[in-house]
Amino acid sequence: MPFRICKSFEIENGHMLSKHPDKCKFPHGHSRKVEVVFEAHSLDRREMVCDFKAIKEMIGHYLDRFDHAMCINTADPQYTALHEVYGDQIIGFENLDPTTEVLAQHFFREAKSALAAAISSSTTTYPVSDGVRLSSVRVWETSSSWAEYSE
Repeated sequence: MPFRICKSFEIENGHMLSKHPDKCKFPHGHSRKVEVVFEAHSLDRREMVCDFKAIKEMIGHYLDRFDHAMCINTADPQYTALHEVYGDQIIGFENLDPTTEVLAQHFFREAKSALAAAISSSTTTYPVSDGVRLSSVRVWETSSSWAEYSE
């Protein structure tokens, strides 16, 4: 597709990788950047793929949930205790280590669902045309390391 746009979000996010053989099995955090890329064959009536504010409305609030939260495999022995103490700040991934690759896939699926809802909505301030497609989601773990998911 000839037109492509990207909206970036920044979150401070922690995770524990229970399957990791080294330090990453312990709680640690990252200053993550999440890039959500949309594409279209043609521009809408305002000469846009879609408004960047539409993307923020679609996925921004959802990503805020991950800011200053800890992502943990639900099979980790510490998951239940941590969730009891910290509540919604502990985000469980069902029998999966929340690697950056898993987060990229997870965010992609959420953005894809949010895009479908935005396209079908007739009451939004920032309409999204039905020609817009989600291309990929890239999640940066550090300034030199990222994972990307697309379908």
